[in-house]
Amino acid sequence: MPGGIILATASYDHTIKFWDPPSGGCYRSIDCGDFHINRLEITADKHYIAAAGHPQTKLFEVNSNNNNPVTSFDGHKVNVTSVGFQKEGKWMYTGSEDGTVKIWDIKAPGCQRDYECNAPVNCVVLHPNQAELISGDQNGSIRVWDLISNTCSRELVPDGENGITSLSISSDGSMVVASNTKGKCFVWHLGEDDTSRFDPLHKIEAHNAPILKCLFSPDTKLLATASADHTVKIWNTKKFNVIQTLNGHQRWVWDCSFSNDSAYLVTGSSDQMAKLWDLHQGESVKTYSGHSKAVNAVALNDLPR
Repeated sequence: MPGGIILATASYDHTIKFWDPPSGGCYRSIDCGDFHINRLEITADKHYIAAAGHPQTKLFEVNSNNNNPVTSFDGHKVNVTSVGFQKEGKWMYTGSEDGTVKIWDIKAPGCQRDYECNAPVNCVVLHPNQAELISGDQNGSIRVWDLISNTCSRELVPDGENGITSLSISSDGSMVVASNTKGKCFVWHLGEDDTSRFDPLHKIEAHNAPILKCLFSPDTKLLATASADHTVKIWNTKKFNVIQTLNGHQRWVWDCSFSNDSAYLVTGSSDQMAKLWDLHQGESVKTYSGHSKAVNAVALNDLPR
């Protein structure tokens, strides 16, 4: 990949496509057959991309012409809605509509740990301390899973039974944000000594439609919210006011990912497009067109080697 930037999208058309960001050209397409993909995640070293789907998670090589998965992680019963990696890529975590969060050793078969959430899981994120997972479910609960004590150390219900759609933790570990089906965002300050302590920081009435993804920028200064109202809003994290509304998609915006310098955002939408946005200009600077159905997952890794 030129410049070492990995940009990938997944779609309801059951393909994963890799794009050259500057030109907008697709240089590789993986046909996944009847495998429905919900989420993509690229390892920090850019060797692998994980596709979380129904009901497995499949691992593909990034720099390869081999379009067959190198590993398939089987153990969830239905849709896998969330996937991520420990920072050194030694293990992977997943969340599923079967109500469980699971941890997998990348190089060993089988599930290593299994946490029961008692409700379909929509999202899971890993704390920067690498010792806690936070899950959000369709019944409106947020749970903190302590990987050292192997227990649930905290449970929150910020807005009744309104489902939690997305979670993000700031890179410095100071804040966590949750979005829900009612277009609201809840922001907490995380305790420094007791990271399971959530101190309410802000509540945002962000959209008049479900938020499908909320994400802090790598520099922690911005928060992006992608919504079923066809827009993405960019908020500053000091006062949590809108600084930009990104208009350009024609249908639901499912997913987004920041560049490492927090200057760009990639989005994927039901309009079958992915877009690259310059956040200084607040405008789309490139459109990635080639999927035949909704683009519901995007992944970007432009970390320096």
